Parts: sequence; structure tokens; C-alpha cells
Amino acid sequence: MKKYIVAGILMGIYFPKAQSSDSVKVSPKVKFSAYAELFYTYDFNEPANHLRQNFLYSYNRHNELNLNLGMVKASYESDKFRANMALMAGTYAQDNMAAEQNALRYVNEANIGIKISETKNLWIDAGIMPSHIGWESAIGKDNINLTRSFAAENSPYFETGAKISYTSDNGKWFLSGMVLNGWQRIAKPEGNQSISFGHQVTFKPNDKITLNSSSFIGNDKAKEDKRMRYFHDLYGSFQLTEAFSTVIGFDIGAEQKSKGSDQYSLWYSPNLLMKYQLDNRWALAGRLEYYSDKNGVIIATKTPNGFQTFGYSFNIDYAVSKNIVFRTEARAFNSKDAIFVKGDDFKQGNFFVTTSLAAWF
Repeated sequence: MKKYIVAGILMGIYFPKAQSSDSVKVSPKVKFSAYAELFYTYDFNEPANHLRQNFLYSYNRHNELNLNLGMVKASYESDKFRANMALMAGTYAQDNMAAEQNALRYVNEANIGIKISETKNLWIDAGIMPSHIGWESAIGKDNINLTRSFAAENSPYFETGAKISYTSDNGKWFLSGMVLNGWQRIAKPEGNQSISFGHQVTFKPNDKITLNSSSFIGNDKAKEDKRMRYFHDLYGSFQLTEAFSTVIGFDIGAEQKSKGSDQYSLWYSPNLLMKYQLDNRWALAGRLEYYSDKNGVIIATKTPNGFQTFGYSFNIDYAVSKNIVFRTEARAFNSKDAIFVKGDDFKQGNFFVTTSLAAWF
């Protein structure tokens, strides 16, 4: 599962622009956009059914050309009202929306926002929205690396509920609180009567630094198996030079081991992402990551040490034009237990190469 923090117009995350009390009103306007990303992955463990790891939800097909995400979107914005509607298709939608009702599996966004202050950037939004958690989104071209991290794939990409948000007049602070249907849910699980909560605080002291803190609190299981989950996402994005940028992130979560228990299972994931822009067309990037989930709260392996895995990746990007990018990435996993299937055996390692071609307007 993953996470949907989505940046840019195409995904429709909207951080309201800073306004003063005498600011000029926004003229009502409708925008249409589209995004498509084809991919090919060769997994050297060669899964016979072409389905790769069950903890990956993007680019998760072996040895076949496929569509990871195709999306069309309409957005409306005025000085006191905004709305987004986006439909999607592809293996990302197929894998991430498997738990949802059929009619909802192709909905990427469906939300409405109303400004509730005459003088401040204070909004209430409700509906299906991009997740407030994480430093990566489902839109490949907006991310430093071609594929998504363990942390992104195993935290919400999207969420359903209502939120209140505030952007400071100088644009440096963004604060938001939300009431949610659950952990990456549109419809609640059967028997679940709980309400979940979240927060987000983003601080941008200048145009080179972004610091973000996000959280989730709630129960995502049926009433008879209620277990409280507490999760926090922290990251910083730094443009260190004109060409070199980095993201440092750390996710940590805790969930009750059983209903009413005072014991908790922990999982966490540190990440380091780096990018070097060679020129206006070529870029290099890499990622170092680790994901520890000994008790299988998020990634169940049924092995003695659970999921304790290092990840390494390196990608080369080429901008074919302003709206088309071709990317190639080599990525490797190394786990404490033998959890990766290869033929009739299990291995501690997994290596694969992915290429993608993304276009948008």
C-alpha cells in the first residue's frame, strides 16, 4: 500500500498560495491534465506468473510491457472554492485498489474544498484525496527515483475523509488536521466503526529547504479485532547546490499486538535519496533504504526475523522533451531471511531492472 502525497498539478495536491487580506481574487477556471507511464521490469528471480513482490504496488510486473499509471484529471479553482476529479487505470490502480468496491477502483481523486476565511488561507476539503504522508507520490516523474521506496509502498498513497488546512501569509507554514476512513481506504472494512485521525505540518524556511511532519492514528480492523495504530512520517528535502538535491526521511509505526493489549509491534524505515542534475536533459539519482517489520504488521513474511530488508537503487533519467521523460533504474534487495522466491527456492536477495517512459500535459 502506499502512500499518495502527490506533488504538482497533475496529482492535484494543492497547497494554497500565500495571500494577504487585500490580495487579488482568483478568477474561476477549469484545468484538464493527463499523465501516462509505461514500464518494463526484468526481475532476475523470474517469477513464473509475472507478479513480483507482494509488498510492491508500483511497476510490479515481470518481463512484460505494461501501464503503471494512466490518469486524466479535471480541476476547478476560484477564490473560495476548488474541486478535483481524476480517473485512473494501470497496474498501480489494480494493485492499490484491490480492497475497494469495483466502482471505486478507477477513482484517483474526487474532492471538494471550500475556503472558510475572508482574510486567511483557511480551507476545508473532503473526499478522496492524495495522502498527507510521505515524500514520494504515485506520479513517477515527480519523484527522485523511478520506483517507490519500501516506505512509500507500505504507507497510504491516498486517503478518504475531511481536512482543515491553513497556509501562512508568507507561505512558509502549512498546517492540516484530518478525519479519515482509515489507513489507505475509501470504504471502511466490514465491521469497522472507528474514526482515524491525521496531521501534517510543513515548514519551508526558503525555496531550498522543506521540512515535513505527518501522522496517522486509528484502527483499521474490524471491531472485534480492534488494534490501535500510531504512525509518524518525518522528512526533509534539501536543494544543496543548483545541481545536487537530497531527501532524508524516517517513518516509524506502532500497533497493538492484540485488542486491548498494552504491548505494541514496531516497524520503521530510514531513507536517503540523492539526485544530481547533469544538465537540462540528463540526471542521476540513487536511494539507500532499510525497512524493519519483525512482527509482520505491514509486510508479513512468516519467517523467524520477519521483514528486515536493505534496498539500494540507482537510476539514470533522460528528458526527451519538456513533457516526456525516459528513466532506467537498477535496484537490489537484501533481507535477513530468505523471503524472495526464485523457482522452487527462497533467496535472501532480489535484483531487478526497470525502465519507464512517462508523458504528461
